[in-house]
Amino acid sequence: MSLFCIPLKVNFGNQKNYPMKIEQIYTGCLAHGAYYIESNGEGAIIDPLREVQPYLEKAEKSQAKIKYVLETHFHADFVSGHLDLAKETGATIVFGPTAMPSFSAHVAKDGEILSIGNLTIKILHTPGHTMESCCYLLRDEQGKDVALFSGDTLFIGDVGRPDLAQKANLTLNDLAGHLYNSLHNKIIPLSDDIIVYPAHGAGSACGKKMSQEISDTLGHQKKTNYALRDISQEQFIKEVTEGLMPPPVYFPQNVRMNREGYDSFPQVLNRGTQQLSAEAFEAAANETDAVIIDTRDPQVFAKGFIPNSITIGISGTFAPWVGTLIPDVNQPLLIVADPGREEEIITRLARVGYDNALGYLKGGIEAWKKAGKETDTITSINAEELIKALQESKNAVLLDSRRASEYRSEHILDAENLSLDYINDNFHQIKKDKTYFVHCAGGYRSMIFVSILRARGYRNLIDIEGGFVDLKKSGKFKVTDYVQPTTML
Repeated sequence: MSLFCIPLKVNFGNQKNYPMKIEQIYTGCLAHGAYYIESNGEGAIIDPLREVQPYLEKAEKSQAKIKYVLETHFHADFVSGHLDLAKETGATIVFGPTAMPSFSAHVAKDGEILSIGNLTIKILHTPGHTMESCCYLLRDEQGKDVALFSGDTLFIGDVGRPDLAQKANLTLNDLAGHLYNSLHNKIIPLSDDIIVYPAHGAGSACGKKMSQEISDTLGHQKKTNYALRDISQEQFIKEVTEGLMPPPVYFPQNVRMNREGYDSFPQVLNRGTQQLSAEAFEAAANETDAVIIDTRDPQVFAKGFIPNSITIGISGTFAPWVGTLIPDVNQPLLIVADPGREEEIITRLARVGYDNALGYLKGGIEAWKKAGKETDTITSINAEELIKALQESKNAVLLDSRRASEYRSEHILDAENLSLDYINDNFHQIKKDKTYFVHCAGGYRSMIFVSILRARGYRNLIDIEGGFVDLKKSGKFKVTDYVQPTTML
């Protein structure tokens, strides 16, 4: 089995006197970095994805035994593969201090040393993003610090948001204060030549303005990362909390699954890849409260889809958008897909905890049409067509469905902003006596937006193909002056 989303794999090490392997496995559609470390026949996996077979294959190829599954914290944006991986290999699951998992695991002490072959790993307790957050400091055979696996404590260009673990006795500012102390007491004193390997990169909602880079030297981060500057704790708290938006609704549910447990991935995959005929698919839709997710290309979806289905294209950041727009990870789902991509879809759903897919439409939308079933369509127009449509329409509204940060940075003059991220809370702002021409950056999110409203009975929304990029490129629309965004959330 391969890791979907074309992960980037980078090998480092291979010293002359002993083999050392550090492999970063970066999955772009989740903006997630997992790590494979190996030395002298022993291995460790840091923050693994839900599907564990690729890690098993790596270890088998090298004839190495996976000794540890190292978790930097209870992740919110994805379900880790720690339980399945430990079950398959007998590896010990390790969490940082204060973690309270519901399963067998080693809760390490601050400063504790673990060994992997000829290497050692020191646990650095770095509370702030969450209270159990820790970093893993890798040392070579001579005891030299080589790499810092920083989880969500330190990103490239950013730090982890400190608002995900708030409790009655622990405020946002409390967590930000803990994060400041963790950075200044545990990380900044480390050597400049250490390589920082974070759990996420740009596109993750775990930070607000991460770099596109997915690793860097700590020394360079000390010079360029705003959060590592020599500033007071008060100023740090102000800067790190500025521009935070509410986290996606699935985050707490993923934390619970990572802390308490979940169904094994093979079970989830087997359940979700059940083939359903058009008749069986329709019956399942009528007899359950399942949401039909059509994962095809947005423009292909618009030309013909099952009524009341929504589109979330598999070729985009599919899983995070499912998590953002479908509030309950236990929600039953029915899948429409291009033939051959069904396993990929169920895998990517499982990565964010959506384990209740009931099956997929065998033969795709063509099988639905051949069975004589009803279809619906959505009107999508380009920039040139929009000019004429706006002139002819009464009560027309140009609606920008991008994030508020994108809109504030630059937008079409007179366009209104209603972000897709919060459509479930704000859809009532759409008035049925107006016509809305909806755009995003390039056309992916706007079609999702229109399809969700369509399923709720709104038939007065028209998609703009090519989005803001094409509208600006046309030169026919006035655009506000560009303002450098302070957050990507």
